[in-house]
Amino acid sequence: MAPTDETGQVTPHTSPSGTTPPGRPPAGLAAGPNARMPRWLPRAMVLALALVAVFQLGSWAFHQLTNLLINVLIAFFLALAIEPAVSWMATRGMRRGLATAVVFLGVMVVAAGFVTLLGSMLAGQIIKIVEDFPEYLDSVINWINTHFNTELRRVDVQEGVLRSDWLRNYVQNSATGVLDVSAQVLGGLFQLLTIALFSFYFAADGPRLRRALCSILPPAKQAEVLRAWEIAVNKTGGYIYSRGLMALISGVAHYILLQTLDVPYAPVLAVWVGLVSQFIPTIGTYLAGALPMLIAFTVDPWYALWVLIFVVVYQQFENYVLQPKLTSKTVDIHPAVAFGSVIAGTALLGAVGALIAIPAIATLQAFLGAYVKRYDVTDDPRVHGHRRRGEGDGPFVRLRALWARRPGSEYPADRSS
Repeated sequence: MAPTDETGQVTPHTSPSGTTPPGRPPAGLAAGPNARMPRWLPRAMVLALALVAVFQLGSWAFHQLTNLLINVLIAFFLALAIEPAVSWMATRGMRRGLATAVVFLGVMVVAAGFVTLLGSMLAGQIIKIVEDFPEYLDSVINWINTHFNTELRRVDVQEGVLRSDWLRNYVQNSATGVLDVSAQVLGGLFQLLTIALFSFYFAADGPRLRRALCSILPPAKQAEVLRAWEIAVNKTGGYIYSRGLMALISGVAHYILLQTLDVPYAPVLAVWVGLVSQFIPTIGTYLAGALPMLIAFTVDPWYALWVLIFVVVYQQFENYVLQPKLTSKTVDIHPAVAFGSVIAGTALLGAVGALIAIPAIATLQAFLGAYVKRYDVTDDPRVHGHRRRGEGDGPFVRLRALWARRPGSEYPADRSS
């Protein structure tokens, strides 16, 4: 019989050395080689591994399809841009697919004609520059010999250039890079074909696409989706049309200048400046002005300087006078917001992001503005850009007060008394 203490509880058995042996662990916390794994642990491990695998697969697929997604995004915005013209033809009895084909055919004809004229102009000017290059080189050598007391000769310069290592390396790199250039050209043509195909389907099947999208949404959400679609069409179309109008004005202005300077191919150069300066953000103006400056330089070097001055002055006029008046009626976003959206779009998607950033931000701003509640602004002078009279008077107010206190002044210094 086990010994008990005064309270009747069994006293623990002590070992001969006087220590108490460890007690038996509870049954629920027993651990050993025969302990069973919790039932939820295998399923949790399988689920975690499945989630990791799905994430890795989705990330890989997204990176592989990035180019396709960008092409679809460009095609969607192009379809939104031509949507008003297609809808206008469709409301007058023309089938929507035929109307879309007519719009695309018109754009392709204009683009092909412009590229053909530009290519012929560039080819002619390159030939002219090559033929006149010895004369330009002689004039430069004579200027250097006159001002620096040197004895350079054109034959020595030509031999030095032909025997230089950088020319040999350039020719070798150009020969090895022909295949790369050809592959890039074919890839660009395939990309243009993909964008045109998706744009055609988005524009021709616009109503069917909207019905398919609304069929999976409740009626309350359908009206919001259709409203957002309409805002996107209006803003994108307005942006494209305002840019087209500014391109027309820019082309006419530069045509007058080039025609006055008697620069060859003035109409084609004017169209080049108008299109490139408006549809390539940020650097489009300077990229567009480089070609007219080069052509004007072949006529007279001073003409290139006049073209540069005109391009800079016209750019300022367009930024501060023309563009705010036109875009305020179509896009209606602040110039700082437009500039920031272009930078953000360039950082995200490159040149494509820079091109579609402004209509995307204008669409988002108009859609969110419809749900933001606005209130009447208080009639406070600080709202209009100045403070109340007497709160931190500026130097002009203090100067007027000192003038009023001068001897012989007929106005009192303090009219409040």
